[in-house]
Amino acid sequence: MTDTPLLPAEFAGLDLLATMVVVARADGECLFANAAFENGMRLSRRTVQKAQLADWFDDAQRLLETLAGVAANHYSSSRFDALLRRGAWAHEDGLPVHVIVSQMDASDDGEPRVLVELIEIAQQARQDRDERSLDQVQATKELTRNLAHEIKNPLGGIRGAAQLLALELQTGQAELTEYTQVIVHEVDRLQSLVDRLLAPHRKAQVVGDVNIHEICERVRALVLIEHPKGLVIQRDYDTSLPDFRGDREQLIQMVLNIVQNAAQVLGSRISAGDAQIVLRTRVSRQVTIGKQRWRLALELHIEDNGPGVPAEIRDRIFFPLVSGREGGSGLGLTLAQTIAQQHQGMIDCESEPGLTNFRITLPLP
Repeated sequence: MTDTPLLPAEFAGLDLLATMVVVARADGECLFANAAFENGMRLSRRTVQKAQLADWFDDAQRLLETLAGVAANHYSSSRFDALLRRGAWAHEDGLPVHVIVSQMDASDDGEPRVLVELIEIAQQARQDRDERSLDQVQATKELTRNLAHEIKNPLGGIRGAAQLLALELQTGQAELTEYTQVIVHEVDRLQSLVDRLLAPHRKAQVVGDVNIHEICERVRALVLIEHPKGLVIQRDYDTSLPDFRGDREQLIQMVLNIVQNAAQVLGSRISAGDAQIVLRTRVSRQVTIGKQRWRLALELHIEDNGPGVPAEIRDRIFFPLVSGREGGSGLGLTLAQTIAQQHQGMIDCESEPGLTNFRITLPLP
């Protein structure tokens, strides 16, 4: 059988789609896969082309029968649900998809071709969840800023009054002096908390060219200094990722907050000597962040083998003062999410016992 050369322009429009699309022969041989398929399956286009689409399906027979039926014009299109097997590094057991197989024009030599559209069943739910999360974080951020300002104003007056009162007290009134010292100490503690809440909004961004791997290496070095034994921080970098514009110090703080959180919850595993954090970078195509579409984005996955985020706070971990760790301030993830949003990105989290994955998504030029 003679292979028909594909003109890039023939399928160029398919790369603009958010859903995974494959053009295949009736026997299941892949002729073309769009960018969304590459991204979703963690495969390069070169790997996909000329491979068998059925190799990635849990129920290969059903797919092949459907392709043959549509190609033979027994029906114009067919739909069914299926499970896709993805690359070995993907943590999901499989990717549930809704498959739509449709007829399309034959190739120049008259060979039938079919269009296979693969829609992630969880895709819409995840997009709705991300949009809802961004709206909630934005509302919470505004509330926090207003509340912090309202708290900050009277704190100075309370501290000043306590200091004046301490000066008025006689030398023999040590017990009352101690009370004023408690007031000053607690006011200073609240002042520090308020300053942390307002920190991302106070400093102007210092924007320059940033390399995500330089940031990862800086954070990795800082955390390993703090935990020299019992913790391994592995790298899995896509070195093809380009530089992008951002505030280097803010981005370091964003990544550091998440990695430090991971190291802190790994305390028992660090003691046992089997704690592990993975820093993984990947490129993602045709990404929607919030309500804006980007052609390219980088993904930084920060994964740990800790106990996971408690289920009762999983949907609220980016809210201020929410912490699953005893003694935690509940501000680290809030500030990280704020910094990500200031760079037009976002952070989301998937967690289960033994595997927690924080994914930072930032648009690329």
